[in-house]
Amino acid sequence: MLGWEFPPYISGGLGTACFGLTRAMSSLGHEITFVLPQSVEHDPNTSSHVKLKVPTPGQVARAESRRRGITRLAEIEGLENVTFRTIPAELRPYDRPGDDETISEIERQLLVHEKEIATEEILTQATGTAAPSAADAPTKVLDGGSASKKQHYGGDMFSEVHRYARLAMEMALEEGFEVVHAHDWMTFAAGIAVAAATSRPLVVHVHSTEFDRSGEHVNQRIYDIERQGVHAATKVIAVSLLTKNLLVQRYGVAPEKIEVVYNAINKNGETYAEPPAAIRRDEKIVLFLGRITMQKGPEYFLAAAKKVLEHVPNTRFIMAGSGDMIRKSIEMAAELGIGQKVLFPGFLRGDDVAKVYKMADLYVMPSVSEPFGIAPLEAMSHDVPVIISKQSGVSEILTHVLKVDFWDIHEMANKIIAVLRHPPLQRTLKEHGTFEVRRLDWRTAAEGCVDVYGKAIAAWRGH
Repeated sequence: MLGWEFPPYISGGLGTACFGLTRAMSSLGHEITFVLPQSVEHDPNTSSHVKLKVPTPGQVARAESRRRGITRLAEIEGLENVTFRTIPAELRPYDRPGDDETISEIERQLLVHEKEIATEEILTQATGTAAPSAADAPTKVLDGGSASKKQHYGGDMFSEVHRYARLAMEMALEEGFEVVHAHDWMTFAAGIAVAAATSRPLVVHVHSTEFDRSGEHVNQRIYDIERQGVHAATKVIAVSLLTKNLLVQRYGVAPEKIEVVYNAINKNGETYAEPPAAIRRDEKIVLFLGRITMQKGPEYFLAAAKKVLEHVPNTRFIMAGSGDMIRKSIEMAAELGIGQKVLFPGFLRGDDVAKVYKMADLYVMPSVSEPFGIAPLEAMSHDVPVIISKQSGVSEILTHVLKVDFWDIHEMANKIIAVLRHPPLQRTLKEHGTFEVRRLDWRTAAEGCVDVYGKAIAAWRGH
């Protein structure tokens, strides 16, 4: 299994999904080797689920000298059938451009060209084929890769993606396994290389696409990697029908190649908390929790908040998270005249997440394009009523929530007001939602993935 984040080092839902799936597969008796990038800058105090037992510097040095940059982690508590291996690579999914911006344009272009050559050599050696050209793509996409445009990724991300691929391929030659499972675009190059080098079937898991993250202004290079990954795979796992349809329409993947496996939720213990001093006890709390980026629709949340406050003034809105739109969101709240009613606590982890859910009277996910959306399940598990956008994968499996088009701020405001003003509605959503979310467990999702593995192995052997 190839991933780019895992607790305690998580920045979004993919790490949560990898943890849930891996733990459930382990409980089912399946043996997993999980390959992760290991940043030297990881903070050991950011644990939210499990503790990573990291080798000492001396052990790392000896391991790196023996295995050319590949180290092995000790066993992780609670994951008995899982072996973790780390690769020194800086895969940071939501970074903005950094050092590359200080390089002259000519030098930057030369560096990019060298990276592209190295990338092509690695993938060509591993797969025997070059990456698909843009001319082969069924969809015309725009290049959002310049420093002057909005970006989700650091300027050196592509070289790190292919460093990860090269080292993962070297490591895989010493491992025994039946199938390769790659999570999202940053691991697809590694998945292709490992599968080709070891003659094993490749399953790619699409948690999000570049169209979800960037709308129509996608990064061409990321799109090309995504398209190459889904076409090179024996089977593709999509987290929703919404994602499956996007892969068919935008990436030209055959529908029969794609299997939908919905995400689930970890069942954690109850955590209660007193509201912070900034929040009065008589105030209603409406929560937005997620990355504050275009994909998550923060501007629609704030526009709806403005309308809600005109009718329910004793309401406080919490926007918990970080992202490239946080400054714009703070400025927008001020411009709307509701700045004093909106709190921005930043990115929350572990117990702080449970605490903010316990404070909330309502959770709202106004995502513009959400492949799945685990946060609403977490909210429901904490007895919080939920409003979600119809443009989300999780809306396909939830009944006891309120649904609204992300762009319809009037209807969004009306539904928020209805929940805040009518205790019977709030109580019904709480009770039925809590019951509904109990059936969504990671064991079912893990069984779905294992079923896909079986189909991939059978198809691979049939060639």
